[in-house]
Amino acid sequence: MGQLPEFPANNALQSLSLSYTNFRGELPQSIGNLKFLTDLHLSGCNFFGPIPSSIANLSHLVNLDLGYNYFSGLIPSFHRFGVPNLENLNLETNKLFGSIHSSLFTLPSLKTFYLGENQLVGKIDEFPNASSSLIEVLSIGNNDLTGPIPKSILQLPRLEWLYIESNSFSSMKLDMFVHLKNLRYLTLLNTSLLIESDNRSLTFPQLESLSLRSCNLTEFPEFIKRQDKLVYLDLSNNHIHGVVPNWLWKSSLSFLHLSFNVIDFPKQLPLNDANFSFSMLRVLYLESCNISAFPEFLKSLENLVVLDLSNNKISGAIPNWVWKKSLRYLFLANNHISSLDQLLPNQSSTSSQTSLTRPICNLSKLRNFNASHNNLSGTIPNCLGKMNDLYLLDLQGNNFSGMLPKFSKVTQLYILKVSENRLEGKLPRSLAECTQLEVLDVGNNKMNDTFPFWLEKLPYLTVLILRENRFYGQIKHRFVFPTLDVLDIASNQFSGELSIDFLQATRLRSLKIGGNKLEGKLSRSLANCKALEVLDLGNNMVHDTFPFWLEKLPSLKVLILRGNRFYGTITKFNTERGFPKLRILDIASNNFSGDLSIEFLQSLKEMMQLTNDDKAKLDYIGENYYQDSVTIFNKGIKLFYEKILTTLTCLDLSNNSFHGRIPEEIQMLRSLKVLNLSYNSFSGEIPVAVQNLKDLESLDLSQNELSGKIPPQLTTLTFLEALNFSYNPLEGSIPQGNQFSTFSNDSYRGNPKLCGQPLSKKCNEDGLPVPPPPGEEEQSWLYAMSTWKIVLIGYGSGLVAGLCIGYTVLNELGNKWVDKFKKHGKRNRRRSR
Repeated sequence: MGQLPEFPANNALQSLSLSYTNFRGELPQSIGNLKFLTDLHLSGCNFFGPIPSSIANLSHLVNLDLGYNYFSGLIPSFHRFGVPNLENLNLETNKLFGSIHSSLFTLPSLKTFYLGENQLVGKIDEFPNASSSLIEVLSIGNNDLTGPIPKSILQLPRLEWLYIESNSFSSMKLDMFVHLKNLRYLTLLNTSLLIESDNRSLTFPQLESLSLRSCNLTEFPEFIKRQDKLVYLDLSNNHIHGVVPNWLWKSSLSFLHLSFNVIDFPKQLPLNDANFSFSMLRVLYLESCNISAFPEFLKSLENLVVLDLSNNKISGAIPNWVWKKSLRYLFLANNHISSLDQLLPNQSSTSSQTSLTRPICNLSKLRNFNASHNNLSGTIPNCLGKMNDLYLLDLQGNNFSGMLPKFSKVTQLYILKVSENRLEGKLPRSLAECTQLEVLDVGNNKMNDTFPFWLEKLPYLTVLILRENRFYGQIKHRFVFPTLDVLDIASNQFSGELSIDFLQATRLRSLKIGGNKLEGKLSRSLANCKALEVLDLGNNMVHDTFPFWLEKLPSLKVLILRGNRFYGTITKFNTERGFPKLRILDIASNNFSGDLSIEFLQSLKEMMQLTNDDKAKLDYIGENYYQDSVTIFNKGIKLFYEKILTTLTCLDLSNNSFHGRIPEEIQMLRSLKVLNLSYNSFSGEIPVAVQNLKDLESLDLSQNELSGKIPPQLTTLTFLEALNFSYNPLEGSIPQGNQFSTFSNDSYRGNPKLCGQPLSKKCNEDGLPVPPPPGEEEQSWLYAMSTWKIVLIGYGSGLVAGLCIGYTVLNELGNKWVDKFKKHGKRNRRRSR
């Protein structure tokens, strides 16, 4: 759809309704020519820019709905003479800024007024004639309004709905709202609410809905005891602790949210008391409440539709009375639950799991079931594959074994996650009938199958994760998954060459094929994946030159080539284009050689850009349904990053055959946090320019041929947490101060001409090591060699240097062997990794 046209004068149009269409652009000022317009509905479109001021003079206007767009600027100057008939005004969920003028509250016909979720600021002034106002609904939440709430608002005689949450109003007291006699819906979440300890005599309006989420409450407010019409109650995310009082359970209550409070329930409830009944309860949230057992009052909740007990400390089997036929949404994640079946007398766990009447099978209406990250074992109930309404099934992080059930009848299944279990066998071919499936995650199991090209039939498949199983065979079939965003087949047994046309022009954003046995050249079809952000093909047997042609991928952020057989120099670059978004490049443990070229460094465009960590600290690579992870070597340790911060910048060239000087131009990569050039043959001095990498947290230049002194300017790197200059012919005194005072001997081992702290070898006045006493030179050299620490950590098909875990003590003969090893054995050592 396009933009709205200009409207000619004297237009007789009375109603214009375009809500939730694809219209976009700015509203024309000529909309003010629609003098007879009574209804204007444009919500849920893509309109932006200022709201035309001429709208404020449409005197016949009754309903104005501009919500859920991108309008910015000030609220038009609506006044009682310009829009005397306006009853319903909706401007919520836009980008409007400025203040709320008090004259808006005096519009003579106004009944509903929505301004929530904008960027409005400042204080709302008092307004006259509040007692004659017709306003019934007022929503001003999720802005940045300040000052006290105007008394005028608290005197609106017809007000039924009040949403003032998530602003910066000064502290509010509960008794402020007692004069709103018709109030039925009150939302105060994320406000600083003061409830007087003596609120028992408070004559509060009879509410139907009350939200006091995140209001810093420390106890259950007693005024609720007299709220006999309450249907919706949200007290979550406070500091309430102790036993839930009996009076909280209202017979009228349908929705109760107590999550994120440390609460408990009485051992016995007066279930026979006529005043104590909650048969109407449909929705119950008890997430993160420190609960250690299933609350027994659940027995009497026969109409429960939603139950959330996730993130508690519940252990043992799920009691049979939890499985209510009415349940549609059941969340039990992150507990210690051991079984889906409570054993009956004289019943074994095996017989309970093979029974046709497993309790969970009674939930024929089940839509969402999340029991991830528990201790569940045995087989996954077959009946889950027969529930017609099942939409989400998440059983990851348990100990389930056996085969996946058949899913031939679960045609509505949208998300299936069963990773991190002990499942075996093949992927059930019935998954091809789950035509709504978008996320399929079977990673970290023991499944044994070929690549499931038959899943191409699924029209909405977005995420496919097969990693860390026993999938095998070659991938020669043309890859046509038109909607796939994430493909992770890492750490399996796929082999052979990827065919040239393996990947067509797909939507792939993340491709992880590392840890297999793939060989040959890197498929040039990867250049078709213009949306690719993450490419990890580490630890295979790919034999190719550096893939400079990947510069064509405009969004590539992470490139892992580690542990393959790439070779040659890295000099051929179109530096004008370069890698515009690349932040993590790991080409360690290959056969690259030659100088570290300036052209290569200049191609790393994104690494040259400084970022504001404070603004980006919660910004991760990935989408809401899947966040990318990566394994890199940071600070000398193999680290698995479960989420990749967009500010993480890493360059790992270690364990190759690069030589020559480290160019001063390394300083161009200003956003680097991790730089690893170890296990190469770099020579010359450490560039002073490294001091300009102010964000550097980890620097590893070990096992090279670097000489000269350590530049004292490096002490200005105040974020540096890990430093390794070991096994280079460096000399002179070790710089002192700032982070350098925190590094141990390990950072400097194998540099016999270095002296000063933290080494025991002292320096003379010229900054050179003090010679050892006569007769001790041989012992001194022996000591230096005997403290060499070595570790080998398994990584895919090879081994790489990592954490130091043990000493190798060498005798006098061993010293001679080490000397020869340093000179001639370095390349052999590298190739074994």
